[in-house]
Amino acid sequence: MQATQSAHAARVRHLRESFTAANERLVARLGGASDESAERPVPGAWSAAQIGWHVATVSARFAALIAGDMPGPQPLPELFQERPWNQIAASIPERLQAPPVAHPPPAVKRTEAVAALEASGTKMARAFDILTQERAGGMGITHAVVGTINLYQVAEWATAHIARHNKQAKRILGEV
Repeated sequence: MQATQSAHAARVRHLRESFTAANERLVARLGGASDESAERPVPGAWSAAQIGWHVATVSARFAALIAGDMPGPQPLPELFQERPWNQIAASIPERLQAPPVAHPPPAVKRTEAVAALEASGTKMARAFDILTQERAGGMGITHAVVGTINLYQVAEWATAHIARHNKQAKRILGEV
């Protein structure tokens, strides 16, 4: 029992560190951009500030799933086999259509996006604080993009989501 608790603590610590680092990179990118460059409309795409708002919204939803603050996670099937995240990530299409609830408003201020990202980071930290081993490994979601995953993997998805959009923000800000 002690070994599994130790493994859980180590995994949550790694997930927390990975998420925090990814979120802080996007916060720094937007924080270092000018209002004009971050808020500039992009034909057919979101501005960097809108990307930040979107990421914060999705991260807050992921945190709510992990913490049990919103419905969705269900007990995993008895025969559930966790797949390595890199295999799941490799199957995610390059372009995805975000659900309407995660679409940013037409105009987002850079400072609003940064504040929302920081707030979503706080929500995720709280979710990690209360995530039990039983919940993390025994509860999960099924989504068309990633299939059936446990709550540890929801946290991995949250981190990958930030990294994906940070690259997008970098291109939009002309930092490539």
